[in-house]
Amino acid sequence: MSLSTDNQELENLVESETDFAEELAQFLDEHDYDMPSVGDIRTGMIVSISEQGVIVDLGLKRDGLVQPTDLAELDPEEREALALNDEVPIFVVDTSQPDRLLVSIHKARLNQDWIRAQEMLESGEILEVPVIGYNRGGVIVPFGNLRGFVPASHLIELRRGMDDRQRQQMMSKLRDEVLPLKVIEVNRRRRRLVLSQRDAQKEWQEGRKVQLIEQLQQGDVVTGHVSGLRNFGAFVDLGGADGLIHISELAWYRVNHPREVVKVGDEIEVYILSLDKDEQRIALSRKRLLPNPWSLAEEKYHVNQLVEGEVTRIVAYGAFVEIEPGVEGLLHISQLSKDNVEDASEFISEGETHLLRVISMDADRQRIGLSLKGVTATEQIEWMTRREMEQAAETEAAADLEGSDSVDESAEFVEAEAEADLLVEAVSLIEEEE
Repeated sequence: MSLSTDNQELENLVESETDFAEELAQFLDEHDYDMPSVGDIRTGMIVSISEQGVIVDLGLKRDGLVQPTDLAELDPEEREALALNDEVPIFVVDTSQPDRLLVSIHKARLNQDWIRAQEMLESGEILEVPVIGYNRGGVIVPFGNLRGFVPASHLIELRRGMDDRQRQQMMSKLRDEVLPLKVIEVNRRRRRLVLSQRDAQKEWQEGRKVQLIEQLQQGDVVTGHVSGLRNFGAFVDLGGADGLIHISELAWYRVNHPREVVKVGDEIEVYILSLDKDEQRIALSRKRLLPNPWSLAEEKYHVNQLVEGEVTRIVAYGAFVEIEPGVEGLLHISQLSKDNVEDASEFISEGETHLLRVISMDADRQRIGLSLKGVTATEQIEWMTRREMEQAAETEAAADLEGSDSVDESAEFVEAEAEADLLVEAVSLIEEEE
């Protein structure tokens, strides 16, 4: 193949590509794929202001014309404020003219809420608005002059498995409550504005938590609502951010599960123990706001005093006994019996109540020494008798409240009391002989 032939083919190829580009340009001139529809709201830049109206560049093949009659609908201040190169929202009125679009600034201003909704849809911004009504499908909220709709499936209060009645009751309780929401659908033609609490909640809580942690200080006392219970503690909503009360900080006494102290929904005061801004964690305490029972222990208890206590824990060296909520004493294994005891669990059990004698007291170190063998037989019997009498009296009172016949129980009570008196006398004689 000769060089001239190659050059001719190259020229033909270039000419063909040029023709294609021209045809494509002509085609694009004739077909504007970004052509708006009547009713669309766009943003344009003012490129001309005259008596014939305002020309707006919309980034299309055709500019938009705002007619004088539309400008006359604006307030004088708004009209005077229009200037070259300003960006303005416009409402598409007519697309039928081949050289330009007829647009309206006035109608766009009337649709600012739709514009704002569209902007929030694109930005993901969260808004907080009150619930003003509800229907079977969800709740209604205000959005400027518009009304937005939050479907039931996008409400965090509504759980799966609820029947229709429960759903209606729950939504009625949301009236006037302010919800964090995110716009998820904007359809102005159908006048459809849909929002979601579920989509907003997580993001809103994270932002609120950062804000709260910045505002709170260690040592602050704040009010919150119990939002959840776990084996290890209780979560408290402080107004958008949850803090944790560890189970050891719920009360001065031993707590087996948080439900013994609080329940979900309770409003409580809490003390800020610590703030971790990096991990966004808030540690709380309830017991720091309650009187420490040890502060009065030295006034209430003294050596040689008899006290009642419940065995809470058995350890290798004895047992811990609670003599009042928050005050535990140690019953050492050597104080269980005059005989040698190798395993405390063979002698006493958790949950049992015993009469004990205080043998040592150190309120500053929060320590009380207790003894079971230091209680005399007479003291034990008198205590046991008194407990039986109290239990019988409680049983009789309960029976009276129920309207039942308690004559037999009363007779048994008197008989038990007499037997106990005889037993006390017998033990006293034995001790005197010893």
